[in-house]
Amino acid sequence: MPEEEVVEIKFRLYDGSDMGPFRYSPASTIAMLKERIVAEWPKDKKIAPKGANDIKLINAGKILENNKIVGQCRVHFGDLPEAVITMHVVVQPSVTKVKTGTTICPHASDFI
Repeated sequence: MPEEEVVEIKFRLYDGSDMGPFRYSPASTIAMLKERIVAEWPKDKKIAPKGANDIKLINAGKILENNKIVGQCRVHFGDLPEAVITMHVVVQPSVTKVKTGTTICPHASDFI
């Protein structure tokens, strides 16, 4: 019986530390990866996601969409054997609604 194909992924956090590597089916979605990252987020980190929507995953310079599958994230380098994929994790907390007319950055006009 052939062994089921798996993809190994490690997640590089904002401080340079890593989570993983973890093994996933090529059919796993990016949304599933984000849920696992939230569930296993290190407790000693000052910045932590509250939910999967607070996370952006970056692979090969691209922000990955939630409906994309892991099998689409592989980057092939000629004849080199498949290795662990490193995805960068960006924590970007959800922004709460701001009242209309309120200036979020009072000095924004300085940059225009």
